[in-house]
Amino acid sequence: MTNFNNAKSNFLKVKCIDCGNQQIIFDHAASNVQCIICGKTLVKPRGGKSEIVAQIVEVLD
Repeated sequence: MTNFNNAKSNFLKVKCIDCGNQQIIFDHAASNVQCIICGKTLVKPRGGKSEIVAQIVEVLD
C-alpha cells in the first residue's frame, strides 16, 4: 500500500508577482509554466524540483 502523505512532490497555489493572479502549479514541472493572465513565467524546470519564480500562497494536499 502506497502512503501519499510522504510524497516528495506537491501542488502549490502561487501568486504572480506582476499581476496578482493565483493559480495552481506542480512543483516538479517538466516545462515552463506561465501566468494565464499576463504571461510571466511562474515555474522553470530544473530536472527535478522546479524553480518557483512566483510567491507561494499555499501547499495543497
